[in-house]
Amino acid sequence: MIIPVILSGGTGSRLWPLSRELYPKQLLNLVNPNTSLLQETVERLVGFKEVGAPIVVCNEEHRFMVAEQLRQIAQPAESIVLEPVGRNTAPAIAVAALKAMQLSSEAVLLVLPADHAIQKIEAFYKAILYGQQHAQQDRLVTFGIVPDHPETGYGYIKASESLGFSGHSIDCFVEKPDQATAAGYVAEGSYFWNSGMFMFKAATYLEELKAYAVDIYNAAKQAFEGAEADLDFLRLDKASFTACPEDSIDYAVMEKTSKGVVIPADIGWSDVGSWRALAELHASDAHGNSQLGDVVLRDTQNCYLRSEKRLLAAVGVKDLVVVETDDAVLVAHKDKVQDVKKIVEELKSQHRSEYLLHKKVYRPWGSYEGIDEAERFQVKRITVKPGASLSLQMHHHRAEHWVVVKGTAQVTCGDKEYLIAENESTYIPLGEQHRLENPGKIPLELIEVQSGSYLGEDDIVRFDDVYGRTRK
Repeated sequence: MIIPVILSGGTGSRLWPLSRELYPKQLLNLVNPNTSLLQETVERLVGFKEVGAPIVVCNEEHRFMVAEQLRQIAQPAESIVLEPVGRNTAPAIAVAALKAMQLSSEAVLLVLPADHAIQKIEAFYKAILYGQQHAQQDRLVTFGIVPDHPETGYGYIKASESLGFSGHSIDCFVEKPDQATAAGYVAEGSYFWNSGMFMFKAATYLEELKAYAVDIYNAAKQAFEGAEADLDFLRLDKASFTACPEDSIDYAVMEKTSKGVVIPADIGWSDVGSWRALAELHASDAHGNSQLGDVVLRDTQNCYLRSEKRLLAAVGVKDLVVVETDDAVLVAHKDKVQDVKKIVEELKSQHRSEYLLHKKVYRPWGSYEGIDEAERFQVKRITVKPGASLSLQMHHHRAEHWVVVKGTAQVTCGDKEYLIAENESTYIPLGEQHRLENPGKIPLELIEVQSGSYLGEDDIVRFDDVYGRTRK
C-alpha cells in the first residue's frame, strides 16, 4: 500500500493578502472555487486504488482547519502530525516515515506538498506507478516536471542514464537559474523542474537520512518517540523538534544519496507559488485579463484582478496583479510578484496583524469576523457550528453583549443556563464565567459587542475546553 504524506506546513507568503500565516494558501480555494488546495491534493488520489489514507504533517496552529477540511470531503487522515515549529521538509518527512513504519515496515511513501495544482490526473497516476517500481527497489524517487518554458522561479534537476520505468539517475540538482540559463536548460532537454514531490520506502528514506544528516534523524526520532496523542492529532515533542536542524530533503538527502532517481512527468503541474503562477491557471479574456469576483475593466490588458469583498475597477493599466480583501489591497507588477514576500516581512517587523490573519478568523467551533472597532469597543460577527461549543471562559477587562440573528444559543452565565432565540439578546458582565453553545441543527449566528479597557484575544481565561486549548 502506498501511503501519501501531505506536507501542509507552509505559510504561502507570496500569495498575500489572501494567504496569511494563520490561514495559509493550502487552506484556500485558489484554483477551484469549491475546494482548497489541500482538499484537491487529497481528492486527486481517491481514484487511485493502491493509495491509502494520508499522513498529514501540519503546523499545530492549523490543526483544526486541516481536520475540518478533511471532514468536509469525507477523507479522514491516517494521522495528522503536528509540528510545533517549521523545520523544512527533511524533518517533516522523517516523522511521517516513522509513523508509516508503525503501520508497515514495507510502507511506500508518496510525498506531496499540499499546495500544488495538477491538471493531468491520468499522467500523474502513471508517474506514481513508475515511481512505485523504483521505490520497491530501494531507490529514492523525485518527480521532475517536463518544462514548457524557461522558468527562473524553480530549481532544476539534470537527468542522466535511463534506469527503466521512465526513471533516470540524477546527474545534479541546480539552483534557480537566470533567464538565459533556463532557456539553455529547456533547449538541452535533460533538465526538469524540481517539483518537491517524492516517492520511496519509509525505511529507505530513514536509512539515507541517518547516513547523511544524522542530527536531523536523531532529533526527528526523539520528537516522534516523545509525541503525545491530542484528540485526533499526534503532537510531536516540542523541545526535541524545536532543536532539530532546519533543512530540505533536497539538501539533506537527495543531493547526496546514490539511490536517487528522477522520473520526468508531464502532468500539468504548478506549485501555485506566486500570483503570476496562479494567474496562469485561470482563464483570461481577449485582452489577457483574468477576473475573479466583482470586477469592472476598461482599457486594461494582461492583468490578474481578484475581488473578495468589494467592487474592483481598473482603467488604463496593464501587466498588474490587483487583489482586494476586506483589510488589505495588493497592487503589484507581474514581474515583481516574487517580492510580495518582502511586504509580508515588513508587516511582520512592524507587528501588524495583516500578515498573520484575516478579519475572519476560524476556530474549531466556527468563526468570528471583525465588523467595527474603536477605543473601548469592538463588534464581531460570530458563527457557531451545529452542536459546537466555545470554552467555559472569563475576561478580566471586557463585558460582552450578544444578539442572536440566526438559530438558537444556549448560554451559560455564572450559575445560570438559558436559551436565547433569534432577535433576543443577553449580557455577559466583566469577570463572569460564561459559555456559548449551539444546540441546534443549523449554524448559530450572532453579533457580539465587546466593551472595556482591553479587548485583545489574549484576555481569555479558560476553565473547560473540549478542544484542549488553554488560551486560544
